[in-house]
Amino acid sequence: MVKAEAVHKSFGQVEVLKGIDLEVARGEVFCVVGPSGSGKSTFLRCINHLEKINAGRLYVDGTLVGYRERGGKLYELRDREVAAQRREIGMVFQRFNLFPHMTALENVIEAPVQVKRESRTDARERARKLLDRVGLADKADSYPSQLSGGQQQRVAIARALAMDPKLMLFDEPTSALDPELVGEVLDVMRGLAEDGMTMIVVTHEMGFAREVGDSLVFMDDGVVVESGNPREVLGNPRHERTKAFLSKVL
Repeated sequence: MVKAEAVHKSFGQVEVLKGIDLEVARGEVFCVVGPSGSGKSTFLRCINHLEKINAGRLYVDGTLVGYRERGGKLYELRDREVAAQRREIGMVFQRFNLFPHMTALENVIEAPVQVKRESRTDARERARKLLDRVGLADKADSYPSQLSGGQQQRVAIARALAMDPKLMLFDEPTSALDPELVGEVLDVMRGLAEDGMTMIVVTHEMGFAREVGDSLVFMDDGVVVESGNPREVLGNPRHERTKAFLSKVL
């Protein structure tokens, strides 16, 4: 579903990604861990072209992201074409980014109605099912300010699912939550995994990575240091840098 080939990304003189190579299979839960500043979130944002890569190739479902290739050269796609690619990739951020003046239901139906031109009736019916799926059927008419952080994040997940994505990206979805609210969001993500959704999850929740993840990579300083089965990497890391990081977080 996702293939990265020698992906580089710089901000000015600072090289944040230094040649990322990895593959994510269809239906896989792919976890990315590492210290702050290692390039995890930047890589995630490159997958849906929120950040433009400086070198390499990124493919989603066999399609080059953000560019078209002709004669070995890359040409950037027009904004409209990039937006069309993004429709198929759901993203859930650390901060929930809900529209504060809209109810939970209105937040969920906004993109299908405005972007996919779905009828409001159909979008509303589907949104209610999605809110029920994330355990918030009774909060459809609540505004974000009336919801807890965990509830807002679950609305954000429902909103991403409303576009019927083939891939879901999660950028530390529980890091802004109070500890007792983390579980309710992870439970929703477990459900998505059981339903076969392809997910790339940047996370500090090592228990989730060990229990739900199919693959795990440890990133540091813009490179993949170690990768493999989450239980093996977390339980018996081979690389000294991975050992040092895990000794602080496990």
